[in-house]
Amino acid sequence: MELLSKAPEGPLAEKWDKHKFNVKLVNPANKRKYDVIVVGTGLAGAAAAASLAELGYNVKAFTYHDSPRRAHSIAAQGGINAAKNYQNDGDSVFRLFYDTIKGGDYRAREANVYRLAQVSVNIIDQCVAQGVPFAREYGGLLANRSFGGAQVSRTFYARGQTGQQLLLGAYSALSRQVAYGKVKLYTRSELLDVVVVDGQARGIVTRNLVTGEVQTHASHAVVLATGGYGNVFYLSTNAMYCNATAAWRAHKKGAYFANPCFTQIHPTCIPVSGDYQSKLTLMSESLRNDGRVWVPKTVELAERVRKGEVKPQDIGEDDRDYFLERKYPAFGNLVPRDVASRNAKQMCDEKRGVGASGLAVYLDFADVIKRTSAEAVSQKYGNLFEMYEKITDEDPYKQPMRIYPAVHYTMGGLWVDYNLQTTVPGLYATGECNFSDHGANRLGASALMQGLADGYFVIPSTIGDYLAATPPKPVTTDHPAFAEAKAGVQARTEQLLSINGNKTPDEFHKALGHIMWEYCGMARNAEGLKYAKAEIQKIKKEFWTNVKVVGSNDEMNQALEKASRVADFIELGELMVDDALNRNESCGGHFREEYQTPEGEALRDDEHYAYVAAWEYMGENQPERLNKEELTFENVKLTQRSYK
Repeated sequence: MELLSKAPEGPLAEKWDKHKFNVKLVNPANKRKYDVIVVGTGLAGAAAAASLAELGYNVKAFTYHDSPRRAHSIAAQGGINAAKNYQNDGDSVFRLFYDTIKGGDYRAREANVYRLAQVSVNIIDQCVAQGVPFAREYGGLLANRSFGGAQVSRTFYARGQTGQQLLLGAYSALSRQVAYGKVKLYTRSELLDVVVVDGQARGIVTRNLVTGEVQTHASHAVVLATGGYGNVFYLSTNAMYCNATAAWRAHKKGAYFANPCFTQIHPTCIPVSGDYQSKLTLMSESLRNDGRVWVPKTVELAERVRKGEVKPQDIGEDDRDYFLERKYPAFGNLVPRDVASRNAKQMCDEKRGVGASGLAVYLDFADVIKRTSAEAVSQKYGNLFEMYEKITDEDPYKQPMRIYPAVHYTMGGLWVDYNLQTTVPGLYATGECNFSDHGANRLGASALMQGLADGYFVIPSTIGDYLAATPPKPVTTDHPAFAEAKAGVQARTEQLLSINGNKTPDEFHKALGHIMWEYCGMARNAEGLKYAKAEIQKIKKEFWTNVKVVGSNDEMNQALEKASRVADFIELGELMVDDALNRNESCGGHFREEYQTPEGEALRDDEHYAYVAAWEYMGENQPERLNKEELTFENVKLTQRSYK
C-alpha cells in the first residue's frame, strides 16, 4: 500500500485552514444519523467524544476504568505548551513548530507538527473557558514556565497536576453530552478486537471487565484514543493498567504500526529501589526550571556518597559537576529529555552516580530556595515535593532529589494520515496511540497539547470527510464479521485459560521488560538487539505453553486481563526490536551506539532514514513488511541537532 499523508499543498501556515475548507462536510440534520465509537477517555478520547457529540453525532465512549476521570492523562504533571507568547520573549507558532521538529530530531511530518502549533493557542482558550485553574501571575494573566528543548516560556500549568485539571475539564464536557444523551458511556469495558467489514472499520469487540461478557458494537467510524505502549518495559511511569492491546489488535486488522522503536526515556524519575516494584514515579520536567542537575566530580567522592560517608549538601561547589550546564551552556538543565537521559546514564556509567545503587544523579533546589524561599518553591512545586518525600522519606527542601531516567512516553504508534485516519478506512487514532507529531523524541508538555488538539480540534473537522462519503443508513452487528471477531476473542480467551502452566503473566512481563530495557532501552546496538529478538521469541513460545491464568472468563478476572495484555506486549516488543535493528542511525530516543558523533550525540543518516517506518502485519509468526513514508522538509533545514 502506498502511504499517502494527504497533507495539503501550499504554504505551511495555510495548510490547515485550506484543508478544513476543502474537506467534505456532513450537514447538521445528517450528523445525528451517524454513530461513532470512541475508545479511551483520556484527554484525546474525552475531548473527541465531547466534541463529536456537540456537533450532533451519536457517540459511544468506552473506558476500561470505572470512570473516565481515572484515565492516565490525569498523571501528567508539568504543563501544556501553547504559542501564546504571553511572556513576550520571542515565541511564535513557527518557533513552537521548529522546536518540536528539532526536538524530534527531524523525524516528524512537517504539516502535522505545524498544525499542532497552530491549534495550541486555541486549546488554552478552550480550557480556560471550561474553568481549568491554570496558574496566574499577580496581575491575573496566565503564567508560563520553561520546559526542555525551548528557550522561551510557553508552558501553561496548574502546579504539578496539570493533567488532572485538564482531564477534569474534558470530563465535564463529556459528562454534559452524556447527560444530553448524545454520548453513551461504557465503563469497565476493554477493546479486544476491531471489526472490519468490506475493508472498513465498522465496530469493536469488548469484554466487560466485571462480568466477563464479550460484546460487539457497531458504528460508522471508530476513533482510538488508547494511549501509548511504554509498559512493554514493565517498569515505566505509566499506570499498571496502561497497555497496547487496542492499538495492537487494530494493527493485526490492517492498521500499520509506525516507528515502534521510538520510545522516550524521561530523565527525572525516582530511581528503582527494589525488585518488588511494579511501576516508577515521575518527577515533573518542570522541576528542571529551578533544580540543578549534578554529580560528584570524582569517582572517589561519589563512592563516599554512596557509602553514606558524605552528605550531598556538604559537598562544595568545586567538587560538583553540573554536567548539563557544562556540556550545553545555551540550554543547560532544560535540554530535551533524550539528551538529559543519556547524559545521566553516562555519569552513572562513569561510576559517578549516587544513591545506594549508584544509578541516580542529583536534582538540587538549594540555589532557588536561597535566592527566593522555600515557600516560593512550594507554591510552584509543592505537591511534587510532597510526593517525593512520601516515597523516599527524604526532604527535598533540605537535600537534593535523587533522579534517574525511566520509560515514560512512546512516540511510535499507529500510522495516520493528515486526517488522523489509519490505513484502515474509518479507523482513526488520536493522542499517544498515533505516531504523528513528535518524531523520535517528544518535548516536555507536548503530550497534553497533542491529545487536546486531536480531540477538540482535528478529529471533529476531519472525520466528516470520511463520513460524508458513507451512506447514513444504520450499521448493525448482524454482519458475519462481528460474529467472527467475537468468536476469535472467545477462542483466544479459552486458550489462555486452558494452558494452566507454572508461571504467572507477571513473571513473563518482568522477563520481557528486562530484555527490552537492557537491549532496546536508552541505548541499543545490533548485537544486543539480535540477542533480544531471540530471547523474546523464547518468551513467546514459553508463554503460550506455560502461562498460568487462574479463574474463569465469567467473572472479574484480572489475571486473565493481564495475560491478554502481556501476550500483545510480547509481540509488540519483537516488532520494536525489528524496527530498531532496521534503523541504522541514531535519532532522538533511538540511540544506536554504533552511530554517534565524537561528542556522543545522536548521529542521523538523513540520506537513508528520513522516513516513517510503517510496519504491516502479515500473519501469525510471520515477519512484518516495512512500508516507508518519505519525509520531506521544505521549511526547516536538516542539521545536526545541537543544544550547546
